[in-house]
Amino acid sequence: MISTSWLQKRRPYWARIDELLARSGGSGVRALTHTELQELALLYRQTASDLATIREDASSRNLAHYLNQLLGRAHNLIYMGRRSRPIGVIKFYRETFPQIFHETLPYTITATAIFFSTAAAGLMVALVDPGFQRYILGPAMMDTIEKQQMWTHSIVSMKPLESSHIMTNNLAVSLTTFALGITGGLGTVLMLAFNGLLLGVISGACWRAGMLGQLTSFVAPHGVIELPAIFIAGGAGLLLAKGLLFPGTLPRRASLALEGGRAVRLVLGIIPMLIVAGIIEGFVSPSDLAVKWKYTLAAGLFGLLLLYVMRKGPKSPRPPAAEVPGIANLPIGAVSDSKVSM
Repeated sequence: MISTSWLQKRRPYWARIDELLARSGGSGVRALTHTELQELALLYRQTASDLATIREDASSRNLAHYLNQLLGRAHNLIYMGRRSRPIGVIKFYRETFPQIFHETLPYTITATAIFFSTAAAGLMVALVDPGFQRYILGPAMMDTIEKQQMWTHSIVSMKPLESSHIMTNNLAVSLTTFALGITGGLGTVLMLAFNGLLLGVISGACWRAGMLGQLTSFVAPHGVIELPAIFIAGGAGLLLAKGLLFPGTLPRRASLALEGGRAVRLVLGIIPMLIVAGIIEGFVSPSDLAVKWKYTLAAGLFGLLLLYVMRKGPKSPRPPAAEVPGIANLPIGAVSDSKVSM
C-alpha cells in the first residue's frame, strides 16, 4: 500500500523530471546541460522503480498512469538522439508490433466487426435486389460476371505491373482508413463499411452467377493477409479517434499524441503484410494453380499470421511520448491514504 508520506517524499523528484522535460521543449537534449542530462537519467531510473512499486497498489491506478506518461516522455527525450540501426527494425517487427497489436486488439476487433457487418448486409441486399448490385458494381463488371468470367484476366497478362499497382492501392486504402481517424473515427468507419459492402455485393453477384467458388479461390490466397491488414489499419484509425474524443485525464493534445503514436506503429506493422499480399494477388491468386493449392497456401499463410500477431512481445513499460499535466496538479486522493509506509 502507498502511504501519503511516501508520496509526498517522491513528488518533488517527479516534478523535477517534468521541469527538465518542459525546458527541453522542441530542442531536445541540446537544451539541457551535461549535468542536467545526468540528473534526468538518474531520476528516470528512480521513477521507473517508483512505478513498479505503485503498480502493486490497485488503488493507485491513476498515479501509475501518470508516471507511465512521464517515463514515456523522458524515454523519448533520452533516446531520441540515437541513430536508428537495422536491428531496431528487426526488434520492432519481432517485439514491438505484436505487443501493440495485443494492447489495441479491441479496436481491431471493432473494425473487423464493422467490415463484416456491412459485408453481410451487402450480400443479402445483392441477393434480393439485382439492380442494387448493378448500381454498386457498374454495368461493365456486372456484364463480365453474368458471362461467368472473372475480371482478373488483365492481372495475369501484366503480373509485375499489376502487382505493383495492387500494392500501391492496398497501401493507399489502409493509410486512408487510418488517417481518417482524425475525423473522430467517422471517416474510418465509412471506409470500412464501404469496403465491406463492396465485398458483400461482389459475393452476392458471383453467388447468383454460380461463380462463388471462383471468387473465393481468387480472394483466399491474398485475402487472408490483406483483409487483416486493413482491419488493423481500421483499428489504428479508431484508436486515433479515441485519443481525440476521449482524452480521459490527459489534455486532448497529449491524448492524441499518445494514441496517435501507438496507431502509427500499428500501421507501420502492416506494411510488410500488404507487400506480401500484393505479390500473391498479382502472381498467385489469378493464376491457374489448382484450387486446392490456393486454399492450402491461404491456410498456411493465415496460420503463420496468427502465430505472429498473437505472440506477445516483452511488456513495454513505457508508451510513446505525450505531453501531460504537472504532478503538482495530481490530487493526493489519486493514491491510497493508507498509513502503512513503504
